[in-house]
Amino acid sequence: MTELTSLRHIPQANLFRKGDVFVLFGELFGRGYANGLIDEARKAGMTIVGITVGRRDDNNALRALNEEELAEAEAKLGGRIINVPLMAGFDLDAPDGEQNPTEMLSGVTLKGWQEEKLDWAAVERCREVGVRRFASSAAQAMAEIDKLIPDGSNVFFAHTMAGGIPKIKAFLAIANRIYKGRGERFMSSRELLDSDLGKLILMNFDEVTANTLQHLITASAAIRERVTAKGGEVRYTAYGYHGSEILIDGKYQWQTYTNYTQGYAKMRLESVAQAAWAQGIAATVFNCPEIRTNSSDIFAGVELSLFPLLTALKREGGAAWAEQQWAECQELLNDDVSLQSLIDQIEAYNNDPVSASFRNFDAWPMDNTPALAEVMIGTSDDMTKLHKDRKALITDHLSALVLESAGPLMFYGAAEKIAPVVWLNHDIIAKQLNALHP
Repeated sequence: MTELTSLRHIPQANLFRKGDVFVLFGELFGRGYANGLIDEARKAGMTIVGITVGRRDDNNALRALNEEELAEAEAKLGGRIINVPLMAGFDLDAPDGEQNPTEMLSGVTLKGWQEEKLDWAAVERCREVGVRRFASSAAQAMAEIDKLIPDGSNVFFAHTMAGGIPKIKAFLAIANRIYKGRGERFMSSRELLDSDLGKLILMNFDEVTANTLQHLITASAAIRERVTAKGGEVRYTAYGYHGSEILIDGKYQWQTYTNYTQGYAKMRLESVAQAAWAQGIAATVFNCPEIRTNSSDIFAGVELSLFPLLTALKREGGAAWAEQQWAECQELLNDDVSLQSLIDQIEAYNNDPVSASFRNFDAWPMDNTPALAEVMIGTSDDMTKLHKDRKALITDHLSALVLESAGPLMFYGAAEKIAPVVWLNHDIIAKQLNALHP
């Protein structure tokens, strides 16, 4: 288990400048944490380069982007895309003439998924094909990127790959039961992890979320050697999640969303950065706070930890701008609801003996329970009902603020070379926001 290393100061190290190169190792699809880093790189005048995960044709074969897709991806990034498909994971890979893991599980149903058994030797052959494909494509992409990096420049590699859920029809129904189910609809996350389906998902999570950082570090070795030999510096960042500290009982206390199935892969990601750091490579996983995104919306209750950020904004020296955030959030609530009463309800939720029992850092990631689902998903539903519009939530506003703050914290924090794993908690998020809005 990684020791909790929290960032307590606003980093000021200013390493990157015009002519340096920022490489996004992942593709932008919606607005998320990566945008904050890209914004900082653009402000610094860096050349922005990205990669693509590619697309699947009608037969599920991986291909490069066509002209229209490439133009759209480059417009989203605001930079050049290296058009070598870098789809991570092995769920659609297989040796010639064999089934891929998605095909192996195509018959899974909501009734019988726990009994479904996989041929693990066949799965391993698929994994080897996928890993070989990705490593080879990463080497090819890095050879192209190498040509775009001038001597004497610094390079920032931002790893953003995560996920890895195979596209199996029944899984969405299973996930809805695990992450949104309560009462009779509750399903144990442990049932999933103990099943062959769950074990396959964990393997694929490892490949997509964690092992791709190692592939990046390995594939960019020649760039790193050339850049450092000419006096330049290289940094690697990745996005982690391992719970976060928020205000509970007037103190910053570590808490987490449960069950965070990707937690095992996120710990593996931390270990990749730690191993690189031990070899003198400046790779940092920034464990970021919970936010609402398209991909996190399946996790009912993940957004509850955002509300105390409003109190943190005032605590960490907030003035008129912090008051403005309170006013804007108040406007989103029904006329008969005060923002303070909502925050009081969240404080009561965090002090509920059931939710408090999951604040166990050493046991992370813990399995869900029917009691936790009842209190967490119930509170999530209650909070949503207090809003005028279900599509305009306080947690959307606060998520955007966290993204705005995390960008400079990671950009300058990476330059400063603090540690291989760093937590961004609500205290430093609030401090950075107040500094950005004096």
